[in-house]
Amino acid sequence: MKDFKTYYAVIFTSTQTANIEGYGEMAQKMEDLAKQQEGFISIDSARETVGITVSYWESLDAIKIWKQNSEHLLAQQKGRQQWYRWYNAKICKVEREYEFGDK
Repeated sequence: MKDFKTYYAVIFTSTQTANIEGYGEMAQKMEDLAKQQEGFISIDSARETVGITVSYWESLDAIKIWKQNSEHLLAQQKGRQQWYRWYNAKICKVEREYEFGDK
């Protein structure tokens, strides 16, 4: 059994408006920026009718710093004004994980 260190997941679930111009570019920019933040672990994302993005962080402090990042704040504002009809964010403590098969 491998060593496991508790970490945190931010689960961001959303539905978009019809006006998603510039969304893809901003989403990629935010992912690239998050990867540079101290405490960032990884990110998973899927989008169909409902979008789900889960980012993984070493600590609650790392999540707080990311949420307050000036470029991220601008993206959040643009999201509320233009891209999202609805969104929900959950911060969860991951205490255990397991997987099956090849990625």
